[in-house]
Amino acid sequence: MEEYLNTKGRIFDIQRFSVHDGPGIRTIVFLKGCFLRCKWCCNPESQSYEIQQMVVAGKNKIIGRDVTVSEVLEEVEKDRTYYQRSGGGLTLSGGETLGQPEFAAALLRAAKENGINTAIESTAFADYEVIKTLLPYLDVYLMDIKHMNSDKHKEFTTRNNELILENAKKLARDARKLVIRTPVIPTFNDTKEEIGEIAKFVKSLGTVEEMHILPYHRLGTDKYAGLGRNYSLGSVEPPSKELMNELLDVVNSYGLKGQIGG
Repeated sequence: MEEYLNTKGRIFDIQRFSVHDGPGIRTIVFLKGCFLRCKWCCNPESQSYEIQQMVVAGKNKIIGRDVTVSEVLEEVEKDRTYYQRSGGGLTLSGGETLGQPEFAAALLRAAKENGINTAIESTAFADYEVIKTLLPYLDVYLMDIKHMNSDKHKEFTTRNNELILENAKKLARDARKLVIRTPVIPTFNDTKEEIGEIAKFVKSLGTVEEMHILPYHRLGTDKYAGLGRNYSLGSVEPPSKELMNELLDVVNSYGLKGQIGG
């Protein structure tokens, strides 16, 4: 066995038969740990790298487990037929994939060497030298750009956006395929002006064709209670279909291939 297949990492879920987070039918591996603390995060159990307890349906559940690349690959391989038929494959999500770069690179390498399409969902909030270690094994980089205003970005995520935007420029040059995704969060970035500023930046990258806008939802709010945490956006309503379509028109007006969801 190749030694890299014994590389260990910490995950909190594996989701099969997903049609989001990359092309085709995919298996999503959710890694523990994140650099940001987005107010709307639907996976708050992903934020800490530590193994935690969370109350789920009235019962305590252990969140997080340590696995090897070979163990994850065995699970991913189960749906190879579906990947081949749909153009799908493996997607690493989180949390933040770049928080466990050695494990992530080894997982992507294992998938590629077994003929499986690869993608990651990531904020690109990391040293670019770290990001470069994943690129040889990566087919699609799904990158979040949440806001162009650094102060507002920090207010809602706890981090400035300068590193993220600088890495977007480098990824536009180096990644096989870069897709920009923007969660649409009322009170944060749900205006035509704010989405337009992001779309303008995306267009300026030169090589990026797709920008997906993802409507805010409340599906993870019960997890905060399960972790004993407060959900600060509890009074925020999801954006209407009409607004999402208006924002999609803004994205398309910049010559990008816009999409709601993805």
